[in-house]
Amino acid sequence: MESTDHFCTAAGTSAAAAAPRMALYAQLAEDIAASIRRGAWEKGDRIPSVRQLSRERGVSAATVIRAHELLEEQGYIESVPRSGRYVSDSWRQQTGATTRTAPTADPLTPLDPGEIVFHLLDSIRDNKLVRFGSPFPSPELFPLAALGRTLGLAAQRTNPWRTVEYLADGSLELRQRIAQRYVHRGANVAPDEIIITSGALEGLNLCLQVVTRPGDMVAIEAPTFYGCLHAIKTLGLRALEIPTHARDGVDLTALAQALATAPIRACWFMTTYQNPLGACMPSAAKRNLVRLLEAHDVPLIEDNVYAELYHGAKSPNLTKAYDRRGIVLECGSFSKCLSPGYRVGWVAAGRYARAVRRCKLMSSLETNISAQDAIAAFLRTGAYERHLRRVRRVLANRLAAALKSLDRHFPAGFRVVRPEGGYFLWIELPGSVRAVDLYRIALSRGICIAPGPIFSQRREFDHFIRLNYGYPWTAVTDAAVATLADIMRALMVKAAA
Repeated sequence: MESTDHFCTAAGTSAAAAAPRMALYAQLAEDIAASIRRGAWEKGDRIPSVRQLSRERGVSAATVIRAHELLEEQGYIESVPRSGRYVSDSWRQQTGATTRTAPTADPLTPLDPGEIVFHLLDSIRDNKLVRFGSPFPSPELFPLAALGRTLGLAAQRTNPWRTVEYLADGSLELRQRIAQRYVHRGANVAPDEIIITSGALEGLNLCLQVVTRPGDMVAIEAPTFYGCLHAIKTLGLRALEIPTHARDGVDLTALAQALATAPIRACWFMTTYQNPLGACMPSAAKRNLVRLLEAHDVPLIEDNVYAELYHGAKSPNLTKAYDRRGIVLECGSFSKCLSPGYRVGWVAAGRYARAVRRCKLMSSLETNISAQDAIAAFLRTGAYERHLRRVRRVLANRLAAALKSLDRHFPAGFRVVRPEGGYFLWIELPGSVRAVDLYRIALSRGICIAPGPIFSQRREFDHFIRLNYGYPWTAVTDAAVATLADIMRALMVKAAA
């Protein structure tokens, strides 16, 4: 038996040694082709020169030239006289490959609500979809060209020492500008209390880490932002859902009872244009909320990313304005109202500022310096306020168009929350229509919506959807609403059968 095992091993080794070795030029060509197939190169990208590849790969120029010739034969690159070689997509026709597309839902396949969030975020990247399910406002709302010019100037003038000066806290000027805006809204916030973050979501997660430990209980809204659910799960925390209403926001009676009977360590609420409800707590309710939490010495992590997007003439009062003891950690962002791609947010952290600053320092050190300087300059010149006035007006008009479209197309029995700000509609479907079924079938027809169960830890709100009205309301958008209505009617007929 021993000799047989030895024979098998030796035979295997001999066979491997006898196998023909891929020529060096063919291996180089395959490496480049594989990177093109995997998306590292786009059509029209210039590939490295013969001299560069020869130097970097340690092969002769003749080997590189032969690899280039093979890649041209296979349709991966094309040669442009006196210019160079560029990536081609002819290989797709030769291999039958197609371009990458966002995932779509099979209308016959059940979907786990817990996975829908990731499926949703993948699908909204597809330009062919109607993005009713997107969590982002339309990119055309943002002054990207003006911001780009400001960013370019900021980058040119960046002092190298700012890489040290901006650690954790962020730009002093930007923090001062944010503090000034708080004064306009009735809140007294010092620049030293503000920490600049990479978007509001980083700030919210930092705050959660500072005020809780694994196993602690956090009071959240029901329904709530799915990013809140994910953060709580990731940090090993327990969530206690508090009923939240479209008119009054968080149910303070239910919250008071929970505080008296459960070991709540923190609250994570969105009191102004809540996602997904669109609700805005009245000023008196915000004040009572802060007083209730002060009495129990429980911090409030306030997600306040939509506060600037009010549709009326007057801005809503901030919960932070009623904070006398520094228990409100308010997280804001420029991502929803100025530029999502810059990923600049902040935390007005109250008495927890030092702890949040240290947590930021140990996690991501600092936020993009040039982006901070560009936004600070945008605020300094008054361009930000002019931009916000335009965005508010546009969103108010789109809200009116969306509500008109819903009234015209949707079947009887639906109800919709009419928000005073933000860009979300929370819609209750007729009783027999399940949101996940509507989501699945609509996505197969090119329409993305956000189904209600993704906004609840207990997967409730199965007869609700969130609809984004922040994109231009066109004939295509109106037709998509009509399609949703047709799907709903078909589901209602099926349920009645």
